[in-house]
Amino acid sequence: MATTALPPLESLFKTSAKRTRAIFASAPDDGFKEDEKSARMRLSVKVNDEYRDYKELPASLLSQQGPVGPSRPKTNAKMITAGPSADTNTARIIATIDKTPTPQPSTFSSSTKLSQALTLHKTTRTIKPTYHAPWKLVRVISGHLGWVRSVAVEPGNKWFATGAGDRVIKIWDLASGELKLSLTGHISTVRGLAVSPRHPYLFSCGEDKMVKCWDLEANKVIRHYHGHLSGVYSLALHPTLDVLVTAGRDASARVWDMRSKAQVHILSGHTGTVADVKCQDSEPQVITGSMDSTVRLWDLAAGKTSVTLTHHKKSVRALAIHPTEYSFASGSAGGNNIKKWKCPEGAFVFNFSGHNAIINTLSVNAEGVFFSGADNGSLTFWDYDTGTPFQNMEDVPQPGSLEAEAGVFCSTFDQTGTRLITGGADKTIKVYAEQTQ
Repeated sequence: MATTALPPLESLFKTSAKRTRAIFASAPDDGFKEDEKSARMRLSVKVNDEYRDYKELPASLLSQQGPVGPSRPKTNAKMITAGPSADTNTARIIATIDKTPTPQPSTFSSSTKLSQALTLHKTTRTIKPTYHAPWKLVRVISGHLGWVRSVAVEPGNKWFATGAGDRVIKIWDLASGELKLSLTGHISTVRGLAVSPRHPYLFSCGEDKMVKCWDLEANKVIRHYHGHLSGVYSLALHPTLDVLVTAGRDASARVWDMRSKAQVHILSGHTGTVADVKCQDSEPQVITGSMDSTVRLWDLAAGKTSVTLTHHKKSVRALAIHPTEYSFASGSAGGNNIKKWKCPEGAFVFNFSGHNAIINTLSVNAEGVFFSGADNGSLTFWDYDTGTPFQNMEDVPQPGSLEAEAGVFCSTFDQTGTRLITGGADKTIKVYAEQTQ
């Protein structure tokens, strides 16, 4: 049987390459460039298809358009920004082929507007923060046998209460720092405290799922609020209603009738531990921060979320409501971890940048001194209005505690705003005060 000789491969390659080029040469993704004439024709067909119904401009736009005469090239004509124009679009498309930049219209109609904008830019960038006197440590109070996790000052500014990992609530004299009373009853860490401004009551919550109401005249528990399925990490009192809000590890916040102990609402929606809760008189009346890295603003009447803020990247551990301004701040871990928000819609205002640590506690006073305390013992004082830090400090672990026990867990300003009380991992309570001289 005779064998037929196959044609050489080289000629087959060349033929195949020629056919491939003939088929795909005009494809835009190919490396081959189409000639300028065919490119202009293709573009003019596209432009005609798209803009043939808009060749005649409305009278209002024609009046805005500058004169285009034979002596002036079209590229120098005033571009119309209010509506589509076939000429400007064609010029822009062809410019991409010719590699010549299309002149861009100025956003300022005159040089005066430009100078006004520059002046405004300079003034907005140079807002000076309010001067705040530096703060210093004035007292260290010992007495707890565990981490100090919660602190609350009573409305009369005579004493304050602290709760700790030793399961004891201690009442301290604010002026002298002396222990006045110890309240026992919790069987696990006391995580939240609040003193009622309208009743002789102290409220406490802890990791034992208990929420207690203490009668300060008899110094004993008079009510329990049962319902949380796990540890209760935070509580807040409504300033005008007889309502208590608690939050904890069961990812819910619960609204209680203070007197009847009835559970009014379960504020559900968070998917992680609710680490902090705050109440205020005006809407939104309840704000929660959670380990699911969100902050929620709640409609207290309906018991539903009104806004969910998802700007934080990590768990939100602390909230602070400004006592007079209609705003609040939230703190988490990582960069840009402290954020300011405007009520009632929860509009983001700005970041407090610079305190790169796990923020455990935030406090703000009426003078605009904003405090953040972190897990690594770093403390920062800020100007609340501008977000400018004016003082950085380190929490000094007390003798007998480890260097690692420098964390700050809780903080509050007293009623005058001139003293700051913090509780930490070295089992002590520290009092800071403004340096007036």
